[in-house]
Amino acid sequence: MGMNSGSVIQQPVIELMQELSASDMDDLCQATEEAILDGNGFGWLTPPDRSLQEKFWRGVLLVPVRELYCARFEGRICGTGQMVKPFANNEAGAHIAQITTFFVAPYARGHGLAIGLLEVIEQSARRQGFTILEVDVRETQKAAISLIENCGYEKWAEKDDYAWNGEKFVRGYYYKKKLEAVEQS
Repeated sequence: MGMNSGSVIQQPVIELMQELSASDMDDLCQATEEAILDGNGFGWLTPPDRSLQEKFWRGVLLVPVRELYCARFEGRICGTGQMVKPFANNEAGAHIAQITTFFVAPYARGHGLAIGLLEVIEQSARRQGFTILEVDVRETQKAAISLIENCGYEKWAEKDDYAWNGEKFVRGYYYKKKLEAVEQS
């Protein structure tokens, strides 16, 4: 029993967010800043003003085709992944969903949160009848590439001038995964 009876170990949690409390927003903005500074931002090269980050995350919650999943470690939001569903007028692509804003802050890595986020997003996509899930990453995001490839995503395209990193263009990789249908009982 060597544990202090006053300490409680909180298990990592992945949850679909419908709203963000003030403390959740603080955690999310802090995690976002740390991921950006570590080179794993989702478009930002330097952390934007806090008010801009808050507007961004509040906006995500307002868009009906976006599902925001957050990873919690030790009770704090430390990472995200969004599933973006096609708009209703996209009948030809109605079977494809995309993953975006996928990151875990450096201090929370190594606890299975990234794979947990990916699994939860895949489960949601299957339940909603999507047959393909797509994600794109910069060539410099080695850990994300490894995770995606190890989880069965196949690279289907590359783009030379995918992103500007402040000094040069970097290549982007596009991945897809065919999802098996959810069995109806």
